[in-house]
Amino acid sequence: MKKILTICALAAGLTSLSSCSDFLDQQSPSEQNNESVYQSVYYTGLRLNKVYGDLTYDETYSQYMGIVWNTNSDIELVDGLGSDATNTTSERGNMNYNQDPGWAKIAKLWDRAYGTIEDANDVVEGIENSSMLKNGSKTDIATMRRYEGEALTLRAMIYLDLVRYFGDIPLKLETSKSDLSNAYLDKTDRDVILDSMMNDLDKAIDYLPWAGEDSYTTEHATKGYAHALLAQIALTRAGYAIREKAKDGYETASYSDATYPTQRPGAAERKALLERALKHLSAVIESGRHSLNPSFFNEWYLVNQRMLDTQYRENLFEVPMGLSTGSEFGYTIGVRMNGVTSLFGYGNSSGKVKLTAPFFYSYDKNDQRRDITCSNIQFKENDSKSTEMQMLGNTPFGIYVGKWDPRMESGMVNDSKTALDMTKSPSGDWYNANKAASAKQLTGINCVKMRYSQVLLMYAEVMNELAGPDGNYSGDAGLTARQALALVHDRAFSSANQSEAQNYIASIGSSKTDMFNAIVNEEGWELAGEGVRKWDLIRWNLLTEKTLEMKQTYIKYVKEAEEAAANKENSPHFQKTVYFNYIDAAHHFIDESSITWYGLPEGKTAADYQNSITSFGGSKYSDGTDKHVFTELPSISSGLVGTAESPSETPNVSVKNRYIMPIASTTISASNGHLHNSYGYKD
Repeated sequence: MKKILTICALAAGLTSLSSCSDFLDQQSPSEQNNESVYQSVYYTGLRLNKVYGDLTYDETYSQYMGIVWNTNSDIELVDGLGSDATNTTSERGNMNYNQDPGWAKIAKLWDRAYGTIEDANDVVEGIENSSMLKNGSKTDIATMRRYEGEALTLRAMIYLDLVRYFGDIPLKLETSKSDLSNAYLDKTDRDVILDSMMNDLDKAIDYLPWAGEDSYTTEHATKGYAHALLAQIALTRAGYAIREKAKDGYETASYSDATYPTQRPGAAERKALLERALKHLSAVIESGRHSLNPSFFNEWYLVNQRMLDTQYRENLFEVPMGLSTGSEFGYTIGVRMNGVTSLFGYGNSSGKVKLTAPFFYSYDKNDQRRDITCSNIQFKENDSKSTEMQMLGNTPFGIYVGKWDPRMESGMVNDSKTALDMTKSPSGDWYNANKAASAKQLTGINCVKMRYSQVLLMYAEVMNELAGPDGNYSGDAGLTARQALALVHDRAFSSANQSEAQNYIASIGSSKTDMFNAIVNEEGWELAGEGVRKWDLIRWNLLTEKTLEMKQTYIKYVKEAEEAAANKENSPHFQKTVYFNYIDAAHHFIDESSITWYGLPEGKTAADYQNSITSFGGSKYSDGTDKHVFTELPSISSGLVGTAESPSETPNVSVKNRYIMPIASTTISASNGHLHNSYGYKD
């Protein structure tokens, strides 16, 4: 088997431990040459498994590409603010848009991603040149084509993410030659790359089965995912992007850099791309193969339990991981376990991804997604060596992402599996492994790359652009934009509060702008922490505006809380003090329904609660010393927005809208002069 040749770097071949449930068998067919590998369905399957194995590394979807590099947005922040936010040798600086080509992890991601592309190229090329396509049985030919479809889809997924990170990059669609004549490549325009990937996915769709056909699971690249990924790429292609130079016929954003303009295609091309996206989103919806799990909680319980949902298949594709061998979901992101605890065992990291207080308060108080998504608690040992569930205090930029939760990982749910049950003892494979661990324990939780709710939101966006909130369009799935949005929004409310959800949908105005704004909000409420928001804001050209809007909102809420506290009133948003009760005498678990997020309820006093803590309203705006207002807030995404703190201010930055990462200096130096940095970065 050939060695893997990355762009401008050599990465040795085929030895990789699998960390996924469907792909544990990855023994290397290294004793076989390429010609014999691709004359065997069995060996071809092993070669494809290597591509899936590539996706489980820290540098790909276990951590970098699955978690950290998807910050910052207006609602998601990398951990570490103040002076940390300018540290260009860590995630804390680079994800706050203070990027530096010397940061070592840039090269690591680049090499691993292009190594994966090389493996996928090998599979595609090997199958296309295999005599089995002519001489094999009908079943064998279909299997080989399925393998090819999976490789094409995974390659398109990687290229989309690389384009998002770096903009124009080398496009390599063939295996490297031994003389390296095709190993050193110039950059390809990002639009050309995305067009190529969409064309590949058109081919892959014909080869791939739907999830559920012949035991084909969502831990494979499914037909549904290929459709949805193509639509996602089409929307990215139709959206705004900062570019190395202006393109003729493209629209330039009102907020744009003079040298590196932020542009999107003209109206006619955008319409064609939206129609292309609609075709593929409608195919997923009309197939009936995927639907929303009626319970948002149960959707995330299954993810935490490492169980595939074979009933609703809300997740169109999950990168398959393996317990103890892959995935930092629940470790680098998730509910805080502060140190080793007697209840859950080894603690997780400090959590690289955090949510903001303005986002928390943007939810309707009856939206069930809020307390699943936003975790304001931690588990920590007390002085009596007993695990306490503790409220986090005034941490407006340090709310953990609760979608990954040790309580769900440990099976602590009620009999109907619709809510947490604090009377149940933790158990299960992850729990047993974590109790025995003395170092970082990889959770094995899959990286979810696409959910059906995201399909519905993209569909609503496309339908709104083409036909308005309530219109129909040729090729649609029989749903208007409003109806598709309603499916996502209504699911978030209990049966007792359905009328409230329906009234909200009905209240959205009849203009495209009204519906678009509602979609932008819903996307945040539904997908926060899942690595989606930043990229949608970029293509909408809202990343800078929404970041500044969040800062402005935070200051507004702090001022409101100060005034309310002075008048001994409840603030509509931030409270100076929140009160709460425990479920049990040992303080293992807080009754989260008791937390007074909106002030003391009518008829209640502080004496009705067992405990309290200073909360988001405990910040001060007027005294000039509060660290959240005067140190942390200005540092958030400072490389993108400078010191501006409202949308009315123009960011004082050297390059406007510079969210793009630089190419690593080591990669450039090894490129034989083919690669260089743009956007004001040094090489």
